[in-house]
Amino acid sequence: MERFLTGLTGHAVPKKVSSSSKVFVPWVEKYRPKTVNDVAQQAEVVSVLQKCLKGADLPNLLFYGPPGTGKTSLILALARQLFGPLYSDRVLELNASDERGIGVIREKVKNFSKLAVSSSVEGAGGSLSPPPYKLVVLDEADSMTAPAQAALRRLMETDVKNTRFCLTCNYVTRIIGPITSRCAKFRFKPLDSEVARSRLRYIADTENIDVLDSTLDHLLVLCDGDLRQGITILQSAFRFATPCVKNESTKSVSITCDDLDRVATVVPDNFEKTLISAARKRDFDTVHSTILDFTRESLSAPQFLTQLQSRMLESTEFPDRSKQKILKVMAEIDLRIIQGAEEYIQLLHLGCQMIKSLA
Repeated sequence: MERFLTGLTGHAVPKKVSSSSKVFVPWVEKYRPKTVNDVAQQAEVVSVLQKCLKGADLPNLLFYGPPGTGKTSLILALARQLFGPLYSDRVLELNASDERGIGVIREKVKNFSKLAVSSSVEGAGGSLSPPPYKLVVLDEADSMTAPAQAALRRLMETDVKNTRFCLTCNYVTRIIGPITSRCAKFRFKPLDSEVARSRLRYIADTENIDVLDSTLDHLLVLCDGDLRQGITILQSAFRFATPCVKNESTKSVSITCDDLDRVATVVPDNFEKTLISAARKRDFDTVHSTILDFTRESLSAPQFLTQLQSRMLESTEFPDRSKQKILKVMAEIDLRIIQGAEEYIQLLHLGCQMIKSLA
């Protein structure tokens, strides 16, 4: 064993020096709010949770709203402030989209909620002891199966004395009524452009990124209110724009709109323009060749439909009745593509329907 560790030369093999982990930390985690007050814009729920930090009882919570608005960040920040050094013992965090079956509720959640708690340790600030309960965080709870939700409802009844539950979801209508009635519900609104822009500007300045305000505005359009996606796109563009060399970390890196488009897999607008122009001229050959070129480029069909939809809504080249027909067909095609239909056939059908709508 000693010979194996020292190598054939007899000298000790040096340990592999890993690069600084901070360099490769996802910015979503690096800049995640550390306290409740750091969460932007969600004033109503922040005010309620601040009272819980001052000693008020914490109800079961249900956070719902669009992705990237701070639902998970807020409850995790609250948990760290509530439990301090006991965070790992008092908090069970599960992503319900991965662990969404009844077995997880019966095993992990039930076993965790049955454990006794002690409030003898001081909190992070030293002034208040941690509250005498545990916290179960179920992220993306709208992905849970109906039997799992029914089992969770029963646990929320029986373990109310020593366990609190917080569910986060995008669609509150997918949560059964007996659960929603046992929770204080809070809707998370999409972040205002000014709030999101200021956060992105702070990150860009901290990471020494040279980016124009117009570029940040373009990034806000790409992420469509999802700040998490905006931060991820910004970090990806930063990685593509500069080599990961520690000695060059002090150099300013410039990011343009084109860099963001490449990272976000934005479809070049020439496909939209050519398709619309060919449809207006009722030129099927050009429609066919455009769609064929698009599929050969292996571009994202859902992204193309999203961009085409926006252009159709703003276009004055189609009458309203034709827009109505085309947008309905686009919605149907988007659904079929998500369900696994052949993209080339579906997009070709869309081109034919665009020509037909102008007949």
